[in-house]
Amino acid sequence: MVMTSLVGCKKDSKLTKITLNEVAHSIFYAPQYVALELGYFKDEGLNVELVTGFGADKTMTAVLSGEAEIGFMGSESSIYVYNEGAEDYVVNFAQLTQRAGNFLVAREGNDNFKWTDLEGKTVIGGRAGGMPQMVLEYILKKNGIDPTKDLTIIQNIDFGLTAEAFSSGTGDYTVEFEPAATALEKEGKGYVVDSLGVESGKVPYTAYSAKKSYIKKNPEVIQKFTNAIQKGLDYVNSHTPEEIAKVIKPQFKETDNDKLVTIIKRYYDQGTWKDSTVFEEESFDLLQDILLEAGVIEGKVPYTDLITTEYSNKAVEQQQ
Repeated sequence: MVMTSLVGCKKDSKLTKITLNEVAHSIFYAPQYVALELGYFKDEGLNVELVTGFGADKTMTAVLSGEAEIGFMGSESSIYVYNEGAEDYVVNFAQLTQRAGNFLVAREGNDNFKWTDLEGKTVIGGRAGGMPQMVLEYILKKNGIDPTKDLTIIQNIDFGLTAEAFSSGTGDYTVEFEPAATALEKEGKGYVVDSLGVESGKVPYTAYSAKKSYIKKNPEVIQKFTNAIQKGLDYVNSHTPEEIAKVIKPQFKETDNDKLVTIIKRYYDQGTWKDSTVFEEESFDLLQDILLEAGVIEGKVPYTDLITTEYSNKAVEQQQ
């Protein structure tokens, strides 16, 4: 795990220190970085130490072990832990993204792309059981395509190396998150032809969660944290991609401004970020449909066990 940011690190006894473990450090999560950079957490009395886990399994382990108070990852992880029978399981208390953040990249531009164009082709996908791969398979099936028979999906390339493999000639298409998708376009080596986030519908792709026991003992911390994230959502939904880019630039110093704005605009235009942190049952139901379709769960788990909207509802009320 790598610490990516330390915010509110002044010696101030009034600030409550918490560790937030994020699954990845990505422009996809812009509202979170807005909250960090504009001091929304500090305004709520929180000193947030941001750590990148590089994978939902590692982020979940950090939360379960107490290494991190709050985890930020795909909600499917909480379902897996719940199904394993954990007594002090992890509960989702605030949602951030409402669409998948990856894109289908082709070797040539195609304004008339149809998913049936993938039949007989080779696509660089994701690991089995991971959300990127499961969302891809869900979309394929929705378009009448059998993921196991109608095309070849490569699943043995490391997440961080798929764009490089595509650039080197592997596959006809690749599924990429940002900034890889935009980088391939700027290099003239690939062209975004569709958004998995748009095609799959509103999926609760990433949410904030904590152990049931922690939420019970620290409701005020969870409320303050949710308030700050809500302010971050309010900001991105009321400002331009250029303004958002300027705020979160310190988190992505290696990304040039033009690319940063391009990426934010792509997420902005497809409605990636929620208006509120409220985690709706309909959204959780769709997630479980995707998991069932992928065969990684045998039945649905109760929404009321793994989701609480108490803190999100209060955060919305406070902002009105």
